[in-house]
Amino acid sequence: MNQNLAFADYAVFIIYFIVVSAYGYTVYRKRKQDEQDAKAYFLAEGNLTWWAIGASLIASNISAEQFIGMSGEGFFLGIAVAAYEWLAAIALIIVAVWFIPVYLKNKIYTMPQFLKTRYNESTALIMAVFWLFLYVFVNLTSILYLGAVAINGLAGGEYLHVIMIGLAVFALFISLGGMKVVAYTDVIQVAVLIIGGLVTSYIALTTVGQYFGVGANAIEGFKVLMREAPEHFKMIIPKPTATSSQLDIDKYLTFPGLMSYLAGIWIINLNYWGCNQYITQRALGADLQTARTGILFAGMLKLLMPLIVMLPGIAAYVLYTNGHLPQLVGGKDGAYSAVLTFLPTGLKGLSVAALTAAIVASLAGKVNSISTIYTLDIHKKYIQKDAGEKQQVNIGRIAVFAAMLLAVLFTWNDILGIGGVGGFTYIQKYTGFISPGVFAMFFLGMFWKRTTGTAAIVGVILGFVLSVVFNEYAPALFGNETLLYTAYPNGKGAFEIPFHICMGLSFFFTMLAMIAISFAGPKVNSKAFEIDSEMFKVKPQTTVLIVITLLIIVALYVKFW
Repeated sequence: MNQNLAFADYAVFIIYFIVVSAYGYTVYRKRKQDEQDAKAYFLAEGNLTWWAIGASLIASNISAEQFIGMSGEGFFLGIAVAAYEWLAAIALIIVAVWFIPVYLKNKIYTMPQFLKTRYNESTALIMAVFWLFLYVFVNLTSILYLGAVAINGLAGGEYLHVIMIGLAVFALFISLGGMKVVAYTDVIQVAVLIIGGLVTSYIALTTVGQYFGVGANAIEGFKVLMREAPEHFKMIIPKPTATSSQLDIDKYLTFPGLMSYLAGIWIINLNYWGCNQYITQRALGADLQTARTGILFAGMLKLLMPLIVMLPGIAAYVLYTNGHLPQLVGGKDGAYSAVLTFLPTGLKGLSVAALTAAIVASLAGKVNSISTIYTLDIHKKYIQKDAGEKQQVNIGRIAVFAAMLLAVLFTWNDILGIGGVGGFTYIQKYTGFISPGVFAMFFLGMFWKRTTGTAAIVGVILGFVLSVVFNEYAPALFGNETLLYTAYPNGKGAFEIPFHICMGLSFFFTMLAMIAISFAGPKVNSKAFEIDSEMFKVKPQTTVLIVITLLIIVALYVKFW
């Protein structure tokens, strides 16, 4: 077993780099006129097919935090973490049917523009600045850091900063060409991601089969996993009792069983897929049917993701607990990299290419969204109001470069402490603090005409404050057992409310406050969107895609409940 990469692995990786770069350059040359059209550059308006939208959504979503972080949660929790992926498919159905028609009918191109159109300029500016900070200092930095650490481990552990710069430069090369280049290179990226990920899962299962004497057979290896770790194949984490171990409590704190489905996981998914510039940007330049089909295609691809990003973590758990994975270092976040060491020469390069594809696609998509928000919602409105189309494109490119430079500087020595808390936890924690308020603001803004601008500002601030209170202070202030929640010992000398429950409570009280404030205003806000039932009608082929997705999800839950 060779943990480091061989010549053949580097050759496979270089071929991947050349193919993506050449294809990206070809797309760029064909659409070079986009430099004279800001909306075409930032949104690829009218130029994306449904399959490009769907692939780009997945490539931008799946990154190091999934490959490394979710694989780590598979090691720790098991299949329960697949709920993030499978319920995301349902969230994408909701977004495709109900959210996207509202955006497209009202010609919304950025999320701050939505807030300005529906509420007021102050709300839009506050959230534009906030999103920029969140995207740069939480998402961009964590993706870059986790990716560099993972690939560095496979390359021998001595090239962290070289790899970090390489990832940043590769992402810059793609993102400077605009959304058209980002989206169409994502088609290749997601193909590499899926093929490489499936290869890794296959090798992990056959390795388990070999170590447990059933042969190099993936199906038999999967049966071994179910036999050796039956608790890792239950979707619902049981509620702790007085006799529960700290490990069982920690699992429930991470994913609180049925309560997750009644509270936080829906807020996470609907806010991420429906109210997030980084994601919605792919569909905002298309017509309604193309956007819907692309989003639903992404939903079907999401059903595959646990097989790619979670299953290797469960395999690592079974191998490790039986003494067959001594190369595992760094706790659960080291599970995926440890499994990759079993891959033969060449295939290891393909899996590293898949990991790199996920990282680079997410970095490119993120900086493109950063440049879009900065250019269209801040620079054009407040700094250089007379900026022409070409000037806006150039400003966007400068924003791309500046954002990536900041990310490299802050991850160089892990100033933000991403490695200390774990990448998946880091992202979930800091985005989760604002998700309840932001989602409440968007949801009421879309579907309740009475919602006011004052309610929106109060909602986003209150949602953040309540998230902090419930997550950090509620047990000490109100006790460990109340009508609203139960707090559990976290093994660090304190009590904690499960994070998903905190989000649900924050969202509930934020909604109540926004509704109460809005009742003080007019029955119909003058800035309310016009909505009619025709907007939400779907074509028969769309209905077929929705039904197939829902049937698959039902079957999965019946099997692993």
